[in-house]
Amino acid sequence: MVTTVLKDSIAIAEQQIEDRRQEIDYDTREFTIEIIVNKYLEKDDDDSSEIYVPEYQREFVWDITRQSRLIESIVLGLPIPLLFVAEIKESGNLEIVDGSQRIRTLAAFISNQLRLKNLRTLDSLNGFYFKDFAPSRQRKFKNTPIRMIVLSDKANEGVRNDMFDRINTSSLDLTPMETRKGVYRGDFIDFVFECSKHETFISLCPIYKYFQSRNEEAELVLRFFAFSETYPEFRLSEVKNHPDLERTGVARFLDEYVIWKNSKFTNEEKSQKLHNFEQMLSFVEKTFPSGFRKYHNSDSTPRPYFEAISVGSYLALQQKPDLAVRGLWRDDEKNTQAHSFSIPIGRYQTHKPENMQQRIDYVKEKLLSHSI
Repeated sequence: MVTTVLKDSIAIAEQQIEDRRQEIDYDTREFTIEIIVNKYLEKDDDDSSEIYVPEYQREFVWDITRQSRLIESIVLGLPIPLLFVAEIKESGNLEIVDGSQRIRTLAAFISNQLRLKNLRTLDSLNGFYFKDFAPSRQRKFKNTPIRMIVLSDKANEGVRNDMFDRINTSSLDLTPMETRKGVYRGDFIDFVFECSKHETFISLCPIYKYFQSRNEEAELVLRFFAFSETYPEFRLSEVKNHPDLERTGVARFLDEYVIWKNSKFTNEEKSQKLHNFEQMLSFVEKTFPSGFRKYHNSDSTPRPYFEAISVGSYLALQQKPDLAVRGLWRDDEKNTQAHSFSIPIGRYQTHKPENMQQRIDYVKEKLLSHSI
């Protein structure tokens, strides 16, 4: 016999299931590549594109080979994974939950900013830009349909975040920072993790909840030390074969940097790096209303934004240790520090050395030009 308590529990469970299912209402749509790219590129500069990348996904991490293989798959007529987006109730815009790397690759290719490389099946296309295709092939490519799962505007931010978490934890590959913690043990990597627990850093640098348990804080701290020390060439000149950001990509470059610093990290260098880190944090706290965020109410910190502000501030302080600034923000900037201080992040190849240097120099020069 089912007890009254059990009956009540079943009723509560059923009601919860029904409530949650209503929150996850969705439909499937199909758009051509041309339409998706146009919706993404339109008004991207002021973050009001009809299809847009949320802050926590702003880093473009695919290398040229992976981007090229996506284009090759589409040309060959192979299926590609569904895109997942969520309709925002207030604006009707579509936030990308899963698929930002694919959409940005398509936009880069159609905009002739991606040159195909390292293709094996269609090796005759190596070196091609989109403009090099025959006109008929260009039309076929742009008219290729892609299916998209669209969460309705009933899905609040919590539901969207949960969907992102589920998609990205379906295979629990270690993040690069989790790997470094286990593989590249040493005094320097220990120091990086110590700095990641610094109270000021944590208050200035909110981390999207999915990344909080995956050492994102330490990843950002490591990037600050690596990029500030190797600026402007982002090359490890003292290491065998001189690894550089252009050739290795971000993850491998940071691996090589950790190995190098672990092998030679002294107490003197530790004291100096801690001083530089805390000096930078103190300056950012006094100077930037949103800290490392783009918007005052953001719950995440885009990696490129953090790198630009932290390294740019550090370099400005190296040039002028007593730096203080005035007139950096407009009086009407109540919810953002991004209008009068528009860091050039870019849509593609966010960690190409010249792009890195451009955004870091932007911050450094802006700060120095407003010094008092």
